[in-house]
Amino acid sequence: QIAQTSLRSVLGQSDLDELLIHRDQINQKLQQIIDEATEPWGIKVSIVEVKDVELPDSMKRAMARQAEAEREKRAKVIHASGEFDAAQQLQEAAAVIAQQPAALQLRYLQTLTEIAVEKNSTIIFPVPIEFLKAFNQWFEHRDTLE
Repeated sequence: QIAQTSLRSVLGQSDLDELLIHRDQINQKLQQIIDEATEPWGIKVSIVEVKDVELPDSMKRAMARQAEAEREKRAKVIHASGEFDAAQQLQEAAAVIAQQPAALQLRYLQTLTEIAVEKNSTIIFPVPIEFLKAFNQWFEHRDTLE
């Protein structure tokens, strides 16, 4: 009875992390308490060891939810870091293309080559926006041209 009461008292003062990390210290504390309580009867307690801790199901579920939240948090941080790196690389690529307009044309041709290799029945060619603007202006003013 003394051992159970002491065990509940000592373990109740510790949170789960402390219990798992500082198990040796808890064992020593329990040994000291039980030894002091049994000394008047001439009993010497030489060792006390907490071997297993059974958690209530509600605690297990709460710990599982916490672990899942931590995994999701790490995944989001990794994803955000990847997005940030990709944005930086796109910014650098845009700076290079802005300085070398021919690089954009080369990339356009490279993309067309990649599309041509695929077995698609439909290929849509992007038209430069300047061409569409010029066509739109011509369409709006065609009556005045005639």
